[in-house]
Amino acid sequence: MKTRGSVIRLKRFAVEEKRRNLSRIELMIREFSRDSAELDREITAEEGRAGISDPKHFAYPTYAKAAAQRRDNLRRSVEDLKLQLEEARVEHEDALADLRKVEALDERERAVEVPRDQPGLSSGGFAMARA
Repeated sequence: MKTRGSVIRLKRFAVEEKRRNLSRIELMIREFSRDSAELDREITAEEGRAGISDPKHFAYPTYAKAAAQRRDNLRRSVEDLKLQLEEARVEHEDALADLRKVEALDERERAVEVPRDQPGLSSGGFAMARA
C-alpha cells in the first residue's frame, strides 16, 4: 500500500498536470484567434489591392483564397479546442476534488493518530487516570 504522503504527491502531480493542460489549450486558443484575426487583415488588404472582394469572382486573388481557407481552418480548430477546454476543466475539477478528499482523509487520520501517540495516554494510562 502506498503511504499517504506519496498518494497526496501523486494527486497533486495529477492536479498540476491537468492545470498545465488547461494552460496549453488556452494558449493555443489565444494564438489561433490572433492568427485568424491577422489573416482577416491580410485578406482585406489583398482584396483592397486587387479591387475585388467577391470570393466567387474569377479574378479573386489566389492569396486571399488561401488565407481565407487557412483562417476558416483556424476558426474550426478554435471551436474544437473550446470543447477540449471544457473537458479539461472538468478533468481538472475532478482531480482537485480527488486531492481534497485525500488531504481530508489524511487530516482525519492524523487527528486520530495524535491522541494515540501522546505519551502517558496509553490505554493503561487512561485506566490509571480514572482510578
